[in-house]
Amino acid sequence: MNLAPDQLLAKYNIPVPRYTSYPTVPYWQECDTPAEWLDAFKYDFSTAAAGDGFSLYIHLPFCESLCTYCGCNKKITNNHAVENEYISAIHKEWQQYFSLMSHTPVLRELHLGGGTPTFFKPENLKRLLQPILATCQIHSQHEFSFEGHPNNTSAEHLQTLFDLGFRRVSYGVQDNDEEVQRIINRIQPFDKVQSVTEKAREIGYSSVNFDLIYGLPKQTHESIKRTISQTISLRPDRVAFYSYAHVPWTSRGQRLFDENDLPSTAEKLALYQTGRQMFLDAGYIDVGMDHFALPDDDLCQALKQGRLHRSFMGYTTQRTEILIGLGVSAISTSPSAYAQNEKTLHNYYNITNQGKCAVKKICIRSEEDRRFGQYILDISCNGFTTFHTEDSSTIATLTMPLLSDMEKDGLLVSTATGVSLTNIGKNYVRNVCSAFDLHLQKNRPDRVKKVFSQSV
Repeated sequence: MNLAPDQLLAKYNIPVPRYTSYPTVPYWQECDTPAEWLDAFKYDFSTAAAGDGFSLYIHLPFCESLCTYCGCNKKITNNHAVENEYISAIHKEWQQYFSLMSHTPVLRELHLGGGTPTFFKPENLKRLLQPILATCQIHSQHEFSFEGHPNNTSAEHLQTLFDLGFRRVSYGVQDNDEEVQRIINRIQPFDKVQSVTEKAREIGYSSVNFDLIYGLPKQTHESIKRTISQTISLRPDRVAFYSYAHVPWTSRGQRLFDENDLPSTAEKLALYQTGRQMFLDAGYIDVGMDHFALPDDDLCQALKQGRLHRSFMGYTTQRTEILIGLGVSAISTSPSAYAQNEKTLHNYYNITNQGKCAVKKICIRSEEDRRFGQYILDISCNGFTTFHTEDSSTIATLTMPLLSDMEKDGLLVSTATGVSLTNIGKNYVRNVCSAFDLHLQKNRPDRVKKVFSQSV
């Protein structure tokens, strides 16, 4: 018999990864030298990136003020002179990768993340990107996007990036309620959000995304309804409705507000369910993992056609096998390996100034890792997966006992050859994915509680 909603919450609201990769970052290894990653990248690039192209992520860590909810790698400063040194380091890092490429790279996907990419002056963003773009062939179906802060994204930012090929902008809205904004230290009047949304469309951007967060301190049922009503009034093409990840042991800014102001687990799920229903009623499609999009958006088309993909940049329509991450803490991926850059700005500068690769953490993926990573990707993107026969023994031993329990609770339907999520299971997709996480199943130390955020 299925558990009641409160019983499901009590059972499944546990620390689990968000599964933007498999194996997940805590199971990667520190490395003294990045030689193993560079060898893997060079080989994979020569075989995997020729036709379909590659993805590029550039991490721009600077922010003028601290948003206390934020768990990203950032550097708080009002000194905009830092832009020049950082651009120089990015160019040096790009040249290291470019020297390993066996052919002219075909750039299919580019994303500027942060931090606050619009911290950089428009002319400096142009100076950052032009030398990199000049060394690449731009794919005919490329998708360039950037994250913008509604308070400082100017018409000049939008026009400069549009002229460089950007057609999608993602605004970090988070919440429109004044009290919530005060507590999380992100004050941005709704008219600012409206203005930059209209300006992007006026210039010609084909996709505007809003990032919203549920579970923030002082959020209420009524306040979230107001925020979502205002969001729907602007009709963004996509909405990422993220669960607030409370990890004060790694994000010190989250210690600056009273944990008693956070909604309970049951209240938090109710906030999500309210928001989800409002988006559905407004004609949005539930893409999965807290993402919604209008029916004619490329993301929905990819979902319908079974070509939706998920990477460290979130859900995407671009199914590239190579992702190059440039900048402090940035992550790179290839079919056979993952790598993460040095996390501190000082060390990142020291390494790149010496002409060395900034990678400090790597993961060489086994064939089993790749297959189980595909199971997780299938569930995240399509809501179902099909087993490989060579994994029968491992699935029977480590995965199936967990899946069977979840099936009893109504989260999924299983057969001898695969599993499919139910509507209830979509609320616990991270839990279902975790059943395929062999590294997590084999290594469940108490420290996991201080690594991953709660599933709800």
